[in-house]
Amino acid sequence: DMEADRFQNLKYTKEVFQTEAGAVLGEYNKNSSNPQQKLGEVVRDTAFDRSTYKHTTMGFLADVQNMPNQYDYSLRFFEQYYKPEYVTIVVAGDVKPKDVRALVDKSWGAWKHGSYHPDIPVEPPQQGAREAHVDWPSQTLPMIQIAFKAPAYSDTAKDNVALDVLATMAFSQTSALYRKLVINEQRLDGLRAQVQQGVDPGLFTINARVKKAEDLPAVRDEILATVKKFQDTLVAATDLERVKQRERYSFVMGLEDNEAIADEIARFIALRRTPDTIDKVYGLYSQLQPQDLRDMARKYLVESNRTIVTLTGASK
Repeated sequence: DMEADRFQNLKYTKEVFQTEAGAVLGEYNKNSSNPQQKLGEVVRDTAFDRSTYKHTTMGFLADVQNMPNQYDYSLRFFEQYYKPEYVTIVVAGDVKPKDVRALVDKSWGAWKHGSYHPDIPVEPPQQGAREAHVDWPSQTLPMIQIAFKAPAYSDTAKDNVALDVLATMAFSQTSALYRKLVINEQRLDGLRAQVQQGVDPGLFTINARVKKAEDLPAVRDEILATVKKFQDTLVAATDLERVKQRERYSFVMGLEDNEAIADEIARFIALRRTPDTIDKVYGLYSQLQPQDLRDMARKYLVESNRTIVTLTGASK
């Protein structure tokens, strides 16, 4: 009851807020000391024009530095967003639903709905390939991230799940490109790809950490050639089936305790506010065919949709 009251009626002084804002600045500076974090920040800033995904969750440095001046806005933000229409309570474990519901009603039943509805900026279509470079002030391994505009999460359309499986087949540790560049030629010490799972359109990103800066152009060409291969040819149905099964079983195997179950459900709740979306989206995985991967590679992984950012460190 006490925690519910704090959540619904949060109060803090301007001095406390400014102290915490300073702590956030310290966290930003800590994160910015990681070149991978900086690379991702520049990729978002370069790829997006209007979407709020243009910045990371923490925001741009100028925003963080200005936060101590935003006490009044912080109160307004809390009043707008910390409302029951934006909250889902997840309870996992050996519980009785009626008893849990009674406790929720007791602690949260008086919580009043708000009336605020945000105006989310719509990202305009990208009109051409974009590039940027980051000069890192100290020694670090060179990095390259290639990003393509990707669709929002859906449990009714195959686009997002097809790109997710494509990321695994093209760039994971079981892929031909990984075996070539990481294991056999040893030009990379890391290669991975992922598609953002968000309520708004995000990015399909391919990350590579290169051992020698002079290999950056060749690695870029290898990655783009792999993308083109998936646009031009169909994957083997047997290989696709193995990946589909692994996606499903790895999800199930991750549900090892109540905390893990709650975490997974919360992740999907944030996307659709119902656990039913889990069955729907894994149903889409099971329906994927080789043609789907080729279609989505042709639809999304195209030059006009692409942003490439490289990062190199100071020489010895």
